[in-house]
Amino acid sequence: MPNDKTFSDEDFSSRLLATLDRVEYRRIESHEDFEDIARLRFKAYKARGVLPVAASSMLDDIDFDDHAYVFGVYYYEELVSTIRVHHVTAEHRVCQSSGIFPDAVDAFLDAGMTLVDPARFAADPEIIDELPAIPYLTLRPTVMAAIHFDADRVLQHIRPAHAAFYRRVFAADTVVARRMADVYGFDLTLLASRAREVRPGLMRRFPLFRSEAFERRLMFDRSSRFDIPPLTILPTARLAGRLTSAETAFVT
Repeated sequence: MPNDKTFSDEDFSSRLLATLDRVEYRRIESHEDFEDIARLRFKAYKARGVLPVAASSMLDDIDFDDHAYVFGVYYYEELVSTIRVHHVTAEHRVCQSSGIFPDAVDAFLDAGMTLVDPARFAADPEIIDELPAIPYLTLRPTVMAAIHFDADRVLQHIRPAHAAFYRRVFAADTVVARRMADVYGFDLTLLASRAREVRPGLMRRFPLFRSEAFERRLMFDRSSRFDIPPLTILPTARLAGRLTSAETAFVT
């Protein structure tokens, strides 16, 4: 999970963007890719001592829900991390957070909000300490989903020790202080970021979270024009940054 000590490094944002140049994303659809994701999850969770209690598989029904998007992050063409992103609406309430914090999730949805719920974060334990960019690279699809679906909140159900990272980077608010998650056998807390309010500052501080609309469509569009999903998706953060700078210069 995120290593908070890197946050104060003045050059860290530039190094994140440079690392992104060597990254590809893949929306996981094939049986073979799901097997790779399952192996990575097991390897990561076992190394961190967070394997779900009595888990028989690292894949579950939610992975195949029609509002779920499972991504692999490939660094120099090697799978290094994965995350599942859920688009949650009042009409479709399936997500990982609702299994642990149902009342809090329902309260958001009953208030008319839409949510993005990231889950199943896993990173290769053999390289995560050597590549501090991994948490940011892996969470990038979460930011993109919030923009693509115009979500009101991005949820974070996490271990309490990781809350400081999400408060500093994503200005997350605490929704539920902590609760025992029986499926894991330890406490989790629920945080939520105000997606639209947080976005401008987040993009300024961490340009790697920028993206172009066509990249977001490749990541999340399941319409007929993508009968076969793209094998890999190249990040557009640098292009989005250049276009933003050009628009600003034109206005001024």
